[in-house]
Amino acid sequence: MSRTLIALVEDKPGVLARVAGLLRRRAFNIESLTVGRTQEPGISRMTIVVDSDRTDAEKVLQNLNKLVNVIDVEDVTERALVARNLALIKVQVNGGSRAEVMQIVDSFRGRVVDVGLDTIMIEATGNEEKVEGLVQVLQAFGIVEMVRGGRVAMVRGGQPQ
Repeated sequence: MSRTLIALVEDKPGVLARVAGLLRRRAFNIESLTVGRTQEPGISRMTIVVDSDRTDAEKVLQNLNKLVNVIDVEDVTERALVARNLALIKVQVNGGSRAEVMQIVDSFRGRVVDVGLDTIMIEATGNEEKVEGLVQVLQAFGIVEMVRGGRVAMVRGGQPQ
């Protein structure tokens, strides 16, 4: 099972390296680590997904809270969340398969973001199962290249994390 942690950190050089270094030194098993700016200048938000079968999420929280540049960290796994994953997938196509691939992408509510002579690049967003399902189907056509981002999550409702 996975646990989703959200950390608000100061947007300063080296913060990501310190967080990643702490997680590495403590041998915490990380499934995903995503970081980006927030609406507040100088504050970044990290979404950290840990494998709770191999990592004690409470220990991760305690250790992260000790870091100077960490403002707040919370385990939001049990709260109502909106969580999304992103993938860009470049698929091999020919004249006959192009329409079929585009129909598959449409059925997964993905978007074609680039069309080449023999490839199509697809953007897929959604929960991990949806993105993984699309990847599985597209493998039959030949995935040329793929990049997947980690989970980003927000707690539902009016209260910020």
